[in-house]
Amino acid sequence: MSATPSLAQGDKAPDFSLPGDGGRTLSLADFAGKALVLYFYPKDDTSGCTQEAIEFNALRADFAEAGAAILGVSPDSVRSHDKFKAKHGLDLAFAADEEKTMLQAYGVWVEKSMYGRKYMGVERTTLLIDPAGRIARIWSKVKVPGHAAEVLAAVKAL
Repeated sequence: MSATPSLAQGDKAPDFSLPGDGGRTLSLADFAGKALVLYFYPKDDTSGCTQEAIEFNALRADFAEAGAAILGVSPDSVRSHDKFKAKHGLDLAFAADEEKTMLQAYGVWVEKSMYGRKYMGVERTTLLIDPAGRIARIWSKVKVPGHAAEVLAAVKAL
């Protein structure tokens, strides 16, 4: 099953409006006119997801300088995101998609398999959305080490 069955480079990014960390609501319109790094990850406070958030967080000033915002999305609750941010000193925006509507719209809620058991989960995926709201780049089945730096290079090349 493909990570983004219906989305491709050049497509208009699907709109969204989700509860965000700190009690705010986050939508695609909030990022209009700037590039958006939208990264989908399985679960707060797990090793790979924590490493990914820390790597993006470490480069946040570089992303801002390049004109890009960063938004992490998982099916965790806002409360979970707030605890995750506080525990690891993260200064990134996070959105909670407990209903999985955005995850499905972006094609990242997929059937996974571990130890022969099949289950539904988030396929670690990053999308770069350009200032016009179009998908500039898609990274599927992301391997965390070095990924944030690779995304930053793509932002700078926009």
